Amino acid sequence: MNHEYIKQHLKPEEIEFYIVCVNAVEMDEMWSFWGKKKNQIWLWHAIDHETGDILAYTFGTKEDEVLEKLLVLLDEYRIDKFYTDGNPAYGRLLTPPESYETEEEREELHEISKTHTQKIERVHLSLRTWVKRLARETICFSKCERMHKIVVGLCINIKFFGRAWLTYL
Repeated sequence: MNHEYIKQHLKPEEIEFYIVCVNAVEMDEMWSFWGKKKNQIWLWHAIDHETGDILAYTFGTKEDEVLEKLLVLLDEYRIDKFYTDGNPAYGRLLTPPESYETEEEREELHEISKTHTQKIERVHLSLRTWVKRLARETICFSKCERMHKIVVGLCINIKFFGRAWLTYL
């Protein structure tokens, strides 16, 4: 739930809510930069494994703190299964080894595999196609971090959440 959106809405009582049941998510991070290539920024996001809908996203470095922010956004979904790539941050925060007696018990919650992250990789491809600033080899880039986040966030909000861009002006 986007609490900031609700606070800024002219008539919050008229907002319609619907409940989404999410059993499994795919999570991944995507690299881009602003200004110059040493100014890296990572888009961390999670999608519904069944539908491919983006559930939440956040920006930051490739560190545990950013993944923690994403997990807080996903708390409301009460997810049963996570599919990720081999980024060690997922293993440290999703399923710390000391929390489980057996590896099978751990894999019931978190599976590390490229096989089950195909949909989120397809989202990466779509985002890189729609927003040239995300392409790896391009002359189109954001001059500041704030503008980079705004452009990518607007694309995600319009394409995946169906929100009109005028809402954010």
